[in-house]
Amino acid sequence: MKKILITGFDPFGGESMNPAYEAVKLVPSEIKGVKIIKLEIPTVFDKSIQVLDEAMMEIQPDVVINVGQAGNRFGITPERIAINEDDARIKDNEGNQPIDTPIVEDGASAYFSTLPIKAMVEKMKEKGIPASVSNTAGTFVCNHLMYGLMYLIDKKYPNTRGGFIHVPYATEQVLDKPNSPSLSIEQIAKGLEVSIEAVIDNVEDIKVVGGEIS
Repeated sequence: MKKILITGFDPFGGESMNPAYEAVKLVPSEIKGVKIIKLEIPTVFDKSIQVLDEAMMEIQPDVVINVGQAGNRFGITPERIAINEDDARIKDNEGNQPIDTPIVEDGASAYFSTLPIKAMVEKMKEKGIPASVSNTAGTFVCNHLMYGLMYLIDKKYPNTRGGFIHVPYATEQVLDKPNSPSLSIEQIAKGLEVSIEAVIDNVEDIKVVGGEIS
C-alpha cells in the first residue's frame, strides 16, 4: 500500500492551538487505498527538519505534505516555492530567532513543490472551500520546513513527492481578532482530504491559471 505522510505544527506565537495539526488529525487514515500517516512537528528551526527526516527514514512515504498556519489568509494555500533563507519576525518555540541565515549551506537558492498544487486548488474550490496557489511560504518555520523537505527529497529521498500547504486561522482562534478571516477545523480538514485526493490522482499538475499580477 502506498503511504502519504502529512504533518502539522504544534501551537506557536502565543496561540493555544494550531489549526494545521488539529485539521490533520481529522483527515481519514486511508484515502483511495493510500495509507495516511499523521505527525505533529515542533515549531522549531532545525529540529522540525530533523523530526521530519527521522519520520521519512522510518516510514519511507511516497508523498510528504507539510501543513502550517498562515493566520491572515482567506483560504487554504498550497505553496509553490520555498527559499533558502530564515528571517524570523518572532522567536520559535525554543527561543530561536535566526535572521538572514541560510537554511542549508549547500542547498539550492529555492526549491519548487513537486505536488500538483493547481489540481489541489481546483479540487478544493469544487468542494466550496476557498483556496489559491501561494507564491511565498514566508521566512519562518513553515518555509524552513518546506525547504528542508525539498532538500531531503533532492539529496536523500529522490522517489518521494512533497510540498507544503498553509491554512488560515480556525474559527475559534479569531473570537478576539476582529475582521480576521478563518475557516472551521472541519472545513480545513476537508480541504486537506480533497488535496490528498488530487495528489493521488495527479502525478503531473494540471494547466490552469493560478498566478498573480503582484
